[in-house]
Amino acid sequence: METRVAVMSIIVENYASVEKLNALLHDCADYIIGRMGIPYRAKSINIISIAIDAPADVISALSGKIGNLPGVSVKTAFSGVSNDD
Repeated sequence: METRVAVMSIIVENYASVEKLNALLHDCADYIIGRMGIPYRAKSINIISIAIDAPADVISALSGKIGNLPGVSVKTAFSGVSNDD
């Protein structure tokens, strides 16, 4: 199965969406390389970066689901690196 390496940048403005966001990320835990979360208390937001190595359709589906959460925005950058496992 061909996989792609990507980075997802997530900004959470609505704390009520955090539980659903964490559930979505948990569902893709096997693909996640690393995760970094930064609470920006001065602006009452959270900034999260996810490094992921997964099939492109899995990454796109996850990005779409995250983007549909209220008060959550996401941008995904794909690398040119692919892997055929």
